[in-house]
Amino acid sequence: MKISLCIATYKRAERLAALLSDLEMQQRLPDEVIIVDNDPAGSARAVVEAHAAANKAFALKYAIQPERGIAITRNLTVAMASGDWVAFIDDDERAPPAWLAQLLEAARQHQADGVLGPVVPVVPETAPAWIRRGGFYDFPRMQTGGIVPLNRLRFGNVILRGEPLRAEPGPFNVAYGLMTGEDGDLLSRMANKGARIIWCDEAIVHEPIEPARLSFRWILRRALSGGQEFARKSLDGTYARVTLLHRARLFLQALAQMLVAAVLAVVSLPAGRHRAAGWLVRASANLGKLSVFWGWRYSLYA
Repeated sequence: MKISLCIATYKRAERLAALLSDLEMQQRLPDEVIIVDNDPAGSARAVVEAHAAANKAFALKYAIQPERGIAITRNLTVAMASGDWVAFIDDDERAPPAWLAQLLEAARQHQADGVLGPVVPVVPETAPAWIRRGGFYDFPRMQTGGIVPLNRLRFGNVILRGEPLRAEPGPFNVAYGLMTGEDGDLLSRMANKGARIIWCDEAIVHEPIEPARLSFRWILRRALSGGQEFARKSLDGTYARVTLLHRARLFLQALAQMLVAAVLAVVSLPAGRHRAAGWLVRASANLGKLSVFWGWRYSLYA
């Protein structure tokens, strides 16, 4: 089985170099690594060329996508990939040596069309104490072999069978532009057409949190974007058939949860800033859900 490993990158030359070094140490090496640079200036080119000259473990393919957008950039990586399996990892993540082998073995054992694994945040010791205590960058984890629920499908650590991936139009929807959610949209479409996408809790990658993201403002913005993504997909029928009652319930629940979270943020402040911040993050996520009803589309990566 040939494995293509796809990386979309944007102005993260040092982190990309570290990731490529990790990939050279994989127990199961990828057959090819495709890197598409979303920086028109090609800031990743020197890193790719240096690794291509020094590393003969796998083929390296590089291209520039000058139009901004994660969906259109990832589409080019898929178009350049020739593998039976296509894996994706973010350019700011680190991959332990067993990572790719564990994803592939989980797919074999569980007869899956796709496997997702954990992205474990690495919060620096220099981060504010309330951020280190809050768990703001954590994602839910599951038991290995379980089917991933539609509302937890996302990229950053995934391998997919090439045939159903390429059968999807796009395969990523470029209408997402600089918003988040193009990854969950693709995986949801595949799952709703019968693709079996499971979890492998052993196939961990690590994500060192960038200094620019160690702020309450960024955490709130990400929560708002996530709330919008959930509401958009709920209202377009991704998770279940949509009725007028369903729309009303979503609106009223989001409104109630936002108000309750705002109150609890004030009440919980004496117990610690991280607890108050956690409730404000929930309020922001529910504000994101409500904003979809009046047509606002927030672009986190604009």
